[in-house]
Amino acid sequence: MSARRLTLRLLPAAFAICRLDPDDPIPAWFPRRGFTAAIRADDELSIYCNEDAVPEDVRAVRGWRAFQLVGPFDFSETGVIAAVAGPLAEAGISISVLATHDTDYLFVRNDALESAAEILQAAGHRVVGQD
Repeated sequence: MSARRLTLRLLPAAFAICRLDPDDPIPAWFPRRGFTAAIRADDELSIYCNEDAVPEDVRAVRGWRAFQLVGPFDFSETGVIAAVAGPLAEAGISISVLATHDTDYLFVRNDALESAAEILQAAGHRVVGQD
């Protein structure tokens, strides 16, 4: 079991992770409210948002669910992501992670959601917001 105990809040929406070309502008369909992220890198523009907002013709992987790690966490803290990523990796569950100033968000595929929640709870974490 992980030495670090965290509370994770399941966000209600299903998400998509989209890949656009690196020089594309932020698209007009990009939601102005709710959990969203736009990350520009040299090779791509990635968009995380509610999957209902993403047009069908956009290159995207849909069907992600997100856990908010209830923080805030100071930038000097270590092991926050490792505490949740480790048990999921051991179980073969793929994740995507985003960080904000105050906290982190852990994305898992919808078909792995129930297993991920069970694994996180078995590792000593508290998962809230599940139906």
